[in-house]
Amino acid sequence: MTEQTQTQTQTQARSEPAPTADAPRRVAVVTGGSRGIGRESAERLAADGLAVVVTYAGGKDEAEAAVAAITAAGGRAIAHQADVADETAVAGLFDAAEQAYGGVDVVVHAAGVMALAPLADLDLDALDRMIRTNIRGTFVVDQQAARRVRAGGAVINFSSSVLSLALPGYTAYAATKGAVEAMTLILARELRGRDITVNAVAPGPTATALFLDGKDEETVARMAAQPPLERLGTPQDMAEVVSFLAGPARWVNGQVLRANGGIV
Repeated sequence: MTEQTQTQTQTQARSEPAPTADAPRRVAVVTGGSRGIGRESAERLAADGLAVVVTYAGGKDEAEAAVAAITAAGGRAIAHQADVADETAVAGLFDAAEQAYGGVDVVVHAAGVMALAPLADLDLDALDRMIRTNIRGTFVVDQQAARRVRAGGAVINFSSSVLSLALPGYTAYAATKGAVEAMTLILARELRGRDITVNAVAPGPTATALFLDGKDEETVARMAAQPPLERLGTPQDMAEVVSFLAGPARWVNGQVLRANGGIV
């Protein structure tokens, strides 16, 4: 066997097999799926063979563009609007996934908001918005996931590496992500016996609109130089981690995976 053939064989072995007529397609619900890490994760899971429900709050056109990109590449996807902090809307989201595809196997909760300011200066309305979306939203989505994800499934939340880096200005945002990590670790244990993994991805600085908004070039360059790999992460980097946790990583459970290029 040539080195090239061996590499191709190893790559194929790591990939999730495409569904056949006799093998039902797995189904993923991706919140925040209309852009950034969420959209890239939705497209990657579709490429892995999953049917995807692209969930959006207000970006209908972006969500439909994500669905169009997935279907153009031969995948299956629908778009569905839901406020992640609204329990009725999220129950409707899971209903829609079950009606369209028969069930839910993977939940990727990538929806989130971020407002930056020193603790002394942060507007409390901004704090309330982050608490509602990042904490309540995670709780509501995970609650439906705990009730509905099928055996062999995965729940993937999103934290942030700023929680361990303790960067000034990130007090409130990091606090909400600390709550996400707590929910993740405890839910993994509450689902004992269900054959469902629950993990969180904690990105470092990643080139998304959420990260770049409001930052000048000097700040972005400084943060890009922090990891030993000396660059910002990309949505594709995070989608690789999501794909791993959603598919082959059946022995990774109750963990926070800090995908940050090596920032300590």
